[in-house]
Amino acid sequence: MATILDLQIATNDKGLPIENQFKLWLNTALNHLNHQNDIEITIRIVSAEEITELNNNFRGKNKPTNILSFPAELPNIVKGNYLGDLVICADIINEEALQDNKKPCDHFAHITIHGLLHLLGFDHETEKDAEQMEKLEIDILKLLNIDNPYTTNNNE
Repeated sequence: MATILDLQIATNDKGLPIENQFKLWLNTALNHLNHQNDIEITIRIVSAEEITELNNNFRGKNKPTNILSFPAELPNIVKGNYLGDLVICADIINEEALQDNKKPCDHFAHITIHGLLHLLGFDHETEKDAEQMEKLEIDILKLLNIDNPYTTNNNE
């Protein structure tokens, strides 16, 4: 399995994870899910202003959020392994990490895995779906030696 990552940094924030960290998180999740196919994914790290605009345009919510997931919607005639785009707001990730007493890098890992699961079709619209998705996140993060993100007060 190969992961092709297009990492776009569209913010001046410092201390952001590097490409190899994102690939480790993605590959750990994909291996845990026994995902056998190569994938292509774009991760864009943005400011609160950019994610607010995207959140308003695509979800009708005029406020910042930590991540937006945009699954690829390719026509059937197009062959490829493009899963889609994750847009992550560094400002919000860092604020949430500070508020919840988490390491920012660990929170980036969690939110990246959360977004990947959305691209793979998981959601948290029902309590059962939320429990399944949270369990997967916890199990994957454990493989990365990252504590359960749901044991503290957070706003996932």
